[in-house]
Amino acid sequence: MAFSDEKIIAMLNKMEESQKTNTIEEGPVRIGQRFYEFEQQAFYDDKLLVFIPKDFTDMPEALSAIKYPHSQRPETIKTNEDGSINITLNRIDQDLEEGWVEELTQGMKTILKKVNPSNVFFTDGVEEIHGKQVGYFEFKSPALDAFLYNLMFFLELGGKTLMGTFSCKYDEYEAWRDVAFQIVRAVRVVQVEEGAEPA
Repeated sequence: MAFSDEKIIAMLNKMEESQKTNTIEEGPVRIGQRFYEFEQQAFYDDKLLVFIPKDFTDMPEALSAIKYPHSQRPETIKTNEDGSINITLNRIDQDLEEGWVEELTQGMKTILKKVNPSNVFFTDGVEEIHGKQVGYFEFKSPALDAFLYNLMFFLELGGKTLMGTFSCKYDEYEAWRDVAFQIVRAVRVVQVEEGAEPA
C-alpha cells in the first residue's frame, strides 16, 4: 500500500517532535509556533540564577510605568518583543526564613483574593528546589483588554523575601504553563560560605 504525501509528512513531523527536547535547560523549546532558547542569568550580585529566554530584554521604562504602577514595580522585568510575556523579580525588605515560606505564600494568596475578588486561583504549593523552599500559586487575573495567566513564586534570599512572577495572556497559558513551572523549578540560590569568595 502506497503512502500518501500527507502520511509521510505526518511521520516526519512525529520523528522530528520525538527528537526535540522539552526542557529549558537542555536546548530550544517549542512554545506555540516558535522555538525559544533559554539561558541561565544571574541576579542580585550573582546570588540568584534564573533561566530566561535569550531574546527577552529589560522592559523599557515607558512600558513598565504603564504596566506596573510605580509603588508595585518589580526591580527586574524581562519581557518578549511586544511586552505580552513577562518574568519579574523583586526583593522585598521583609525578613524571611525557610520555615516561613508556606505561610508567606498563603498570606500573599489571601491578599490577592481580597484585593481583587475576580482573580481565579488554580494550584498552589511549596516545593524543595535545589535545597530551597519555594512557594508558588497560579491564577487568572483581569487586565485592561484581556485576562492574564500568572505564576507567582516566593523564596528566601539573603534573609529577605524574593518574589518572582511569570505572566502571559490567558489565551496563551496552555502553551506556556509547563515552561513557567520549569523556570520556577530551575531557580537556584548560590550559597557563599562566610569568608569565601564567590565562584
